[in-house]
Amino acid sequence: MGTSAELPLLYPYLALAFTLLATVFSRRRLAARSDEFKATLLYFAFFFLLLFALPVIVLLLTDRNSLDFLGGVGLRVGNWRLGLGLAAAAVPLALAGALVSGRDPLMRDFYPFSKAACLSPKRLALYETSYFFLYYWPWEFAFRGLLFFPLVGALGLVPALAVQTLLSSLYHIGHPDMEIAAALAAGFLFGLIAYFTRSILYTAAIHALFGLTIDVAFCHRYHGRKS
Repeated sequence: MGTSAELPLLYPYLALAFTLLATVFSRRRLAARSDEFKATLLYFAFFFLLLFALPVIVLLLTDRNSLDFLGGVGLRVGNWRLGLGLAAAAVPLALAGALVSGRDPLMRDFYPFSKAACLSPKRLALYETSYFFLYYWPWEFAFRGLLFFPLVGALGLVPALAVQTLLSSLYHIGHPDMEIAAALAAGFLFGLIAYFTRSILYTAAIHALFGLTIDVAFCHRYHGRKS
């Protein structure tokens, strides 16, 4: 599993990054300064910068073994046969998840983060592309990468799963109850997928599949109500 001399600095940095994203750069704070759509895209950009770009840049500049470390925390193809198989199996589950979520008014009110994304196909495409690359990708890198793989060697698989699941579930505070419960289950499941595939590529794809399917389904329902 990934180890690096920079980990003692990376973990306090991640604590600071999550604090900034929950306060100074939160979606609500940004939305108070701009329209909802632009604010959400800006939030995604800060998410990418703080949880992916800056940690990777710091590692590349300060650690001779940074490429090995990044591969060790999941930035590699890994077991692609297993990963692609699991991603394919997740497609019908994502569709079922969208149907179940659509029955919860709290979920319908919460997603998409920006309802303005539903106004046109081009907006929705821009929004969902940004959502995947600027939000889901950094999310998996932070939680299933930096906060999971190094702890497997230090604590063991089950404690490492529990730690990253606890932290990722806590970050969902303020979201609908259904999603918090789903985050608890997904934390363990996605952690296991990352562990057995040795990669975060497939957890990012599966995680995004569920989120993007819900967004598109809710936008379709939104247009149905408007017409």
